[in-house]
Parts: sequence; structure tokens; C-alpha cells
Amino acid sequence: MNPVARALWYIESHLDESITLDDIASACCVSRYHLLRSFGLVTGTAVIGYLRARRLSEAARKLAAGASDILSVALDAGYNSHEAFTRAFREQFGQTPEATRAQRSLENLKLTEPISMDQSQLSSLEPPRYETGRAMHLAGISERCTTETSAQIPAMWGRFVPHLGSIPGQVGRVAYGVLIHSEADNSTDYLCAVEVTDFRGIPAEWTMLSLPERRYAVFTHRDHISAIRRTWYTIWNQWKPEPDNEPTGGPEFERYGEEFNGETGLGGVEIWIPVR
Repeated sequence: MNPVARALWYIESHLDESITLDDIASACCVSRYHLLRSFGLVTGTAVIGYLRARRLSEAARKLAAGASDILSVALDAGYNSHEAFTRAFREQFGQTPEATRAQRSLENLKLTEPISMDQSQLSSLEPPRYETGRAMHLAGISERCTTETSAQIPAMWGRFVPHLGSIPGQVGRVAYGVLIHSEADNSTDYLCAVEVTDFRGIPAEWTMLSLPERRYAVFTHRDHISAIRRTWYTIWNQWKPEPDNEPTGGPEFERYGEEFNGETGLGGVEIWIPVR
């Protein structure tokens, strides 16, 4: 697995944490020098420069949405003081955090968006197994995603993971990444969730979803999590199901079992697609 894709995944899933170049290189299983060279050649930017620009871009979004406490935004972006944050913000965007909050708009800011990860296909696809999935109640946080914005999904997990273990009625330690498609506008809502016994006590701003008992084709993604889009692309480009196993539509999901390690991005993930 190429180190740049791993680095992009690690950065996006740890945006609100204090991470260093050594942390990123370690997560990619390469040396600092290797990471610097490969990241620069592939993206045209420096690793730490990209990390800084992504954090400031997310900070700008919070400010434009009307964040009440600029210091809290600064701390989330990795700055220990209002002054240091203001200096970096001005260097990045040419205006102060206060001005961005006051204008309630991002129109004149050149934001750094997440760089998309690997979109190639696998050379071969393991055949799926077929399994009847039981009915479940799922709860978590969701965002509307497109092909262009799906690189923000690791950051969603970064925001959701701290809640694990303290969600009312949480069942077990398995997490789910649910894709809810809309045929009307060809968009997708991505939901980071866990199973819950019921929806009592779930924060009102969260998304709650009930899945019925149904049959699924289950594929295994064995590579690093940053390459999961390769498996998705390969499924929909190489899979030729028999008529009695045709996809039926409805929510598809990634199942992150207890063997999956969120720190390393390894351990394997299952992809469940509803079929007849």
C-alpha cells in the first residue's frame, strides 16, 4: 500500500489531535525521509504544510458557521494561543479569524480540501459470501458525500470515535460505515455508527437508522483502510452476481469488527451489500 494514501488517511482521521511528522511516518511504516519525498512528489506539497492547511481550512469552516469561541477553534487546530492561531490564519487566508466569523462566508477563502485517495481497481476480486443480516438499530453522525468530498470520511471517524463506549444503549464494539444512497440526486449520506438497543438518549442532532433483517453479499477488504475505495470500485466494476443474488438497493455498510485497529488502519473490514 503506498505511503501517501496511508498518510492522507492518518492526517484526516487525526485532524483534531496533536500529531507530528514522526507519527505520520510511523503510521505509514516508512522513514521520515521516505514520507517527505513520496508525499511531495505525489501531492506537490509538504506533509506538515498540508496538515496545517487542512486544519486551518476546517477551522475556517467552523468560524464561518458562527463558532462562538475562537480559542476553542484554535486549540482544535493545534494552536496553543489565540495570537498564534490568528497569525497562522492570516498567513493562510489573508484575513483574521474574527473577520471570517463576522462575514459568515467562505467565498473569498482558498480552502485546502482533502486529497482523494486511491481510486484504482484491484487486479482480482475475492468472491463474496452470502449471509442473512439481522435487524439492527444504528446511531451516529452523518454527512452528505460526493465523489469529490468522500476524502473527508476519515475526519468524520475522527470526530465519532471519541464517543465509542459512552453512547446510550451501545451494543458491542463493532462500528459501521453506512452508505445511504439517493436516486433522486445521485448523492450519498455516509453514516459513522454503532448498533444501539433503541434510540433513547441518542443526541437529537445524530442520525438514527433502523435496518431490517435481509440478505447480503459480504466482501472482505484486507488492505489498509485508506485503500477501501479500491475495493468498492472493484466490486461495482468486476462483480457479476447471479440473477438470484442481484443487488436490491438500500443501505450498504462497512463493518469494522473488533479485529480492526483504528490506530494502524489494519485488521480488515467487511463490505455488506443487500441482495435478493
